[in-house]
Amino acid sequence: MCGIGGIFSATGHCPDRSAALLQRLSHRGPDGTGTYRDGGVQLAHTRLSIIDPAGGAQPLCSDDGALALVANGEIYNHAALRAELEGAGRRFRTHSDCEAILHAYAVYGEDCLQHLRGMFAFALFDRRRGRLLLARDRLGIKPLYLTRLSDGWGFASEIKALLALLAHTPAADTAVLARRLQEQFAGDRRTAVQGVERVLPGEAVLFDLQRPASPKRWLYWRLPEQPARVPQSLPEAMERLDALMHQSVREHLQSDVPWGVFLSGGVDSSLLLALIHELGVRDVHTFSVMFEGAGGAQEASFAPELARRFGCRHRQLLLRPAMLKDHLARTIWAADDLTLDPAILPTSLLSQAAREQVKTVLTGEGGDEVFAGYGRYRRHPVQSWLQELRGGYRARLRFTPQECKALFSPALSAEMRRAHAPMREAWRSLPASWSRLQRMQASDLAGELQDGLLPKVDRALMAWGLEGRVPYLDHRLVEFGFALPHALKVEGRQGKALLKHWGERYLGRDMLWNKKRGFSVPLDTLFEASDLVRLEHALPQTALVREHGKPEGVRRLVRRQRERGDAGRRLWYLVTLALWYRLLIENAGAHAPAPGDDPVAWLSD
Repeated sequence: MCGIGGIFSATGHCPDRSAALLQRLSHRGPDGTGTYRDGGVQLAHTRLSIIDPAGGAQPLCSDDGALALVANGEIYNHAALRAELEGAGRRFRTHSDCEAILHAYAVYGEDCLQHLRGMFAFALFDRRRGRLLLARDRLGIKPLYLTRLSDGWGFASEIKALLALLAHTPAADTAVLARRLQEQFAGDRRTAVQGVERVLPGEAVLFDLQRPASPKRWLYWRLPEQPARVPQSLPEAMERLDALMHQSVREHLQSDVPWGVFLSGGVDSSLLLALIHELGVRDVHTFSVMFEGAGGAQEASFAPELARRFGCRHRQLLLRPAMLKDHLARTIWAADDLTLDPAILPTSLLSQAAREQVKTVLTGEGGDEVFAGYGRYRRHPVQSWLQELRGGYRARLRFTPQECKALFSPALSAEMRRAHAPMREAWRSLPASWSRLQRMQASDLAGELQDGLLPKVDRALMAWGLEGRVPYLDHRLVEFGFALPHALKVEGRQGKALLKHWGERYLGRDMLWNKKRGFSVPLDTLFEASDLVRLEHALPQTALVREHGKPEGVRRLVRRQRERGDAGRRLWYLVTLALWYRLLIENAGAHAPAPGDDPVAWLSD
């Protein structure tokens, strides 16, 4: 797991910007750095060593110097691919899993992407052909961003690294701000910074020195329009799921360094731990969080019991509001691409604690999307019909028109009123052959998961040099779960039906079929009374509010939280957005708050 960045320029003599890239990506790779330069092509790499710590330094180059690679992630089928490529005459120089990318390209060219299984983002320079290939894994587990420069293109694992390459002050994209505020994700190439875009999940970008202004872009993977046939009966489906889960988890356990499991106490992470135990792995490190004062109403209250059951070394953090607040400024800087999901705070604190013992963790992200676990997948047909009338799916917005008018500038308020339009258009463009449930799953995979949950996990973990692995997002499992018939996903008022039936052998029926308890960050108690007094003065005067908000409306919102204590979530959105604006737009990501920095002080002029 690493940070990558670089420049592609047809001028052949652009200034060396490697130092700036390495500095902005240093938290992603504390174990080493490396650079490559050839004419107008520059590659930079910061390394978190997981496989082959001694020999896997990057950039990786072919024996003849024709190919150079920087990669972030893990190639889980690298052993089988190595044997195949050595049979084709390729000679490996290291035991690094990423070297398989280099040789696969040498043998298969751009079709190498079809041979890679794992989570990755990479840049590969083909010196002979004058080409640079960028690519992300199929589900977008690892990040990659792209921007135009005055003399070419820049790319990097994080936006803040690209901002170091710009000759101008970055600006916020108000349309994306509106979508983030209303939906918490955008779901397309655009980011909240104008001119910086995501390379999409499953996308490749090919730059050519002969046509530098017009890169070739294509999706090498997407959910199949006609899903493959899967078992229709419960016994057959359980047998197939068993094989896929064992294969995925076994591959995700490959590591040359200590690893652990984030154990929420819910279905997905609990089944991961049970399967790891069945595979013969013992003495596993597990980690969970609970919030002070919430008691047993949290799923994580089950985590210590599960850890004892499977003989794990468990650590549970008990989080107080002051701990979350003191972590806020640093976490928003680390989040990089604007995130308004408050779960990033406990995830970051848990990552900091886990990094003291391990370098990689397995997490349960993706289980709800792949096996249809969310309650919104089980709504009454009348509710679904009303959703269709409103434009498809997830049409409820977080700010009412009255709140938009009171809190935001006319321009941003107008964008927020039409923020749902792209989601409606995306919903209508989905294949008619898909069921409504499949369309919901596909929407969540492309939206909330790939543009919300996965970036949150990547940034929260990589801020502390910790790798996260997500076995439920093996693309074979995703395709299998997507193709399952409705009856194997939803059973009465229960989602993830197949996964739960399969998991009964490990955890029993009662635990798996009980009502989901959830995970909620206590936002109403995040700021103390003294913090709110200062926020009432500081927040309306921030550049974000002056340029995109209404200071008096914001002041009234802070006062409401101070007097009545019921505006915590909306205040969270505004404080988070203002901090992100200060750190990424005004300061271009250059200044990282220290852990424990006062977020109100960062907002004060």
